Amino acid sequence: MDSPKPPLTWTRPIGIWLAPALLLALGAAVILFDGLGIEAAASNALFDAFQRHAARPGAAGLPVRVLELPSLDEDNLVKVTRTLAAQGAKVIVLTAPLEAGASPQAMAARLPPGSDVARAALAKLPEPGHDLAAELVQTRAVMPVVLGLAGRAPHIQARFVYRGTANPFGHLPRFSAAAGPQAVLESNAAGSAAVNLIPDSDGIVRRAALVFEVGGSLVPGMAAEVLRVAAGAADITVTSNERDPLTFLSGTGIASLETPAGPVPTDSSGRIRLHYAGNVSGRMLDPNALNAASGAAVKDAVVVIGKPGQVMGTPLGTASVAGVVAESIENLASNSVLLRPSWARVLEALVLLASGAGMIFLLRFGLGWPAALVMAAVALMGLASWYFYAAHQILLDAATPALFLGLAFGAGAAVWIHDMRVAYAGLSMAFSDSLPRASIAKIARRPSLLKLEGETRTVTYLVCGLRGLAGVAASYKDDAAGFTSLMQRTLSPLIDQALAHGGTIDRLTADGFAAFWNAPLDDSEHALHACEAASGMAAISARVTAELTQQRREGEPQMEIGMGVATGPAISGGYGGYGRMVYSVNGDAVTLAQCIQALSHQYGPALIVADETRRLAERGFAFLEVDTIAAGSSDPPVTLYAIMGNTVARASPKFRALTVFHDHIFQAIRKQQWQRARDLIAQCRRLSGASQKMYDLHLARIAYYEKHPPGENWDGAFRPIL
Repeated sequence: MDSPKPPLTWTRPIGIWLAPALLLALGAAVILFDGLGIEAAASNALFDAFQRHAARPGAAGLPVRVLELPSLDEDNLVKVTRTLAAQGAKVIVLTAPLEAGASPQAMAARLPPGSDVARAALAKLPEPGHDLAAELVQTRAVMPVVLGLAGRAPHIQARFVYRGTANPFGHLPRFSAAAGPQAVLESNAAGSAAVNLIPDSDGIVRRAALVFEVGGSLVPGMAAEVLRVAAGAADITVTSNERDPLTFLSGTGIASLETPAGPVPTDSSGRIRLHYAGNVSGRMLDPNALNAASGAAVKDAVVVIGKPGQVMGTPLGTASVAGVVAESIENLASNSVLLRPSWARVLEALVLLASGAGMIFLLRFGLGWPAALVMAAVALMGLASWYFYAAHQILLDAATPALFLGLAFGAGAAVWIHDMRVAYAGLSMAFSDSLPRASIAKIARRPSLLKLEGETRTVTYLVCGLRGLAGVAASYKDDAAGFTSLMQRTLSPLIDQALAHGGTIDRLTADGFAAFWNAPLDDSEHALHACEAASGMAAISARVTAELTQQRREGEPQMEIGMGVATGPAISGGYGGYGRMVYSVNGDAVTLAQCIQALSHQYGPALIVADETRRLAERGFAFLEVDTIAAGSSDPPVTLYAIMGNTVARASPKFRALTVFHDHIFQAIRKQQWQRARDLIAQCRRLSGASQKMYDLHLARIAYYEKHPPGENWDGAFRPIL
């Protein structure tokens, strides 16, 4: 009855590609939509490292200077404004509100009844900011508007216009309240702008907004307003990104802001990515030497005034609010902003998916190739990211794709290792008595190597048998355990030698075993490895026999081994049933090796190989011709050789002499020169290494042929059974 169980197979589970594929899909979603904040954290860390390594050089064009004052009280600002205007400052920018004193009108309102004289005196005093406003008329100044703080509603002078058909102001940073400067300052200033700097979640300011929305009204960012005032323009012009095909995902927003230096790209919410300068010492003005040494530096420059205690984090470290505002003005005026194009995320996701697909494909061949691909992909992504930053100021994120590619490889590797262990356990259970451990490990890594369905391969087959086993068994008839132990001590080291040289154990019986090479795994030196195993087995057998001789029972015959080795085509495949699988081979080489092993006792030497095996392994051993046989009357002749040692033995003069005599002996036999063959055998018997048993065999055959001539077309093979 046939087994109902299907044949055993070892294939990779779906997890080998599903787990990394899911991580790759998650990575692509994170890159495209960044719902978890992972992409922002990874990319910001990479881009910050780029800026620290290669910060922006000083910008050409509109010069920007920073003046940090310990106090922004009106008297101090009046004096500084007057000095800067006299030295030719182009625009003066305040980044913090005026530190105003008490208002006379407010004080008058608090006086008790009957204080008319005091009220009249207070009414004659100017309101705070009056003196500063008078100075602002002499120059162009931009006053700060603080968003998110309730106060006097600002009066924005700038008008916003856009190029395009769709309103691009749908993604602006929004605030519900704003606190503008005093009315007298705002009316005399050239413009008002939001001074707010919005840091990322880690507290680092990497972007500067150019326009905000407060209660449905638009408020310009400081950099945009400064450029408008410096150019003497009335409008701030932006361009819609409606032509970007990716806007169908996020909606229409701002693409760029028009400046005298050309359009400056922004993100959809109208923010620019700041490219920080490395050395800002030349930008700083000394408030104590403002009159003496700063004239040339201030002329036609934008002077940003702030307080040193107001600091924020930047990719290069901490900087004052005035310093960051100055960076945004320089970036916008010189068009030196960092670019993060809308297509960058799509490209990064595609690179991740392409690299991941290649990695998943290579996992079928092991971990080496996918690991090399991952390392190469990460290196190339990093180099490309650095090149685009350094050469084109374009930010391409290599960190997030590298992170998820590494995670996908780790997941695939974990599944691959687990799968290999499961496969190894299954293979060990099914083939532990036939396949070497190294072969099982290789097949576990690549199951396709084990073709159980069958294939034709050229194999080298070795049959090892024990001679005299029947007599030994008879002497142990009352000690079954002792006989079993003796067989284990005799056969185990021989089997270990076959496995150590890459052989696959085939048939295992009480009196011997068989092994083969070049199946199921390729072995280009299969004949040489089989002969090496046979030679090692002979050496091991001699040592084991010597040990057993000392423990041999009285009357117990001595065991010997005999081996036959043949090379030829065979059909290999898996055979078995009921959950048990054996990998084996069948073919002429198997039959020939069994025949040679059965005849090996006639020749004296224990290791006999067929001609094809000798041809393939000749460079590693000394072979001596011993016979020519044929299995049947119509079968072709096969020349047999004995393994007499290694290449050192082959080079010895004694072996050379023995080889010459054997060549002449078998030439004489094939030519049916019987007497000459006898004479050569007689001479050869006296040589070192000669096998008397083999010569007796051939003398008996010569006697047979003299009575029964083989005929004129005889091929030299002995077919009759003596």
